[in-house]
Amino acid sequence: MKAEFISNMGSDGTVCDAARVSFDKAASNYTVDQNARLIKYLATHGHFTPFTHPQITLRYTVPIFVARQEFKHIVGFTRNEVSRRYVSDAPEFFTPEVWRSKPDGSVKQGSGGAHPRSDTVKEAYENLIDAMSTCYESMINIGVAPEQARMVLPQSMYTSYYVTGSLAAFARFYNQRSDSHAQVEIQQLAEQVNEIIAPLYPVSWAALTGK
Repeated sequence: MKAEFISNMGSDGTVCDAARVSFDKAASNYTVDQNARLIKYLATHGHFTPFTHPQITLRYTVPIFVARQEFKHIVGFTRNEVSRRYVSDAPEFFTPEVWRSKPDGSVKQGSGGAHPRSDTVKEAYENLIDAMSTCYESMINIGVAPEQARMVLPQSMYTSYYVTGSLAAFARFYNQRSDSHAQVEIQQLAEQVNEIIAPLYPVSWAALTGK
């Protein structure tokens, strides 16, 4: 599971320029410290539009169940994904290091610690993956349409897609999905996003996320 940097546009200065355009001023008219204070003020007081002008493009390679959670972040993002209507090479699958137990109490989502029968579950899962892979490959080999053969593939199959979004959108994604209540796997993706974006917009990212 990984997030890869593709490209970006703008800088911390872009945020300042967007905020000050109403006064027909630019970041170059102010000191580094003044610009940093402005960025912190904007973030603290919820002035998010200046943070929508910088844009970042990443490529995610993640299991489908992670992708579908990430896709829920709609505002400020656009995506293009690999399609198994056109691609029929051997799929790859995500296998967790450990299978987790249900959370205690009445909580309906999330997970607890390692399940006491994690090894048994892992073996059953791997057997099922082998069976689905064999079924898929057999369908492809006898000429079944890839758009139908893909129906046997599980949510643990890796998919890959480009995602382009504003700095504000990525910060919102990070803040929500790095939270301890988010699923562990998407927390891991969020931390990779943090590692990529923080050096690109150090002042803005810190102001928006506390990192």
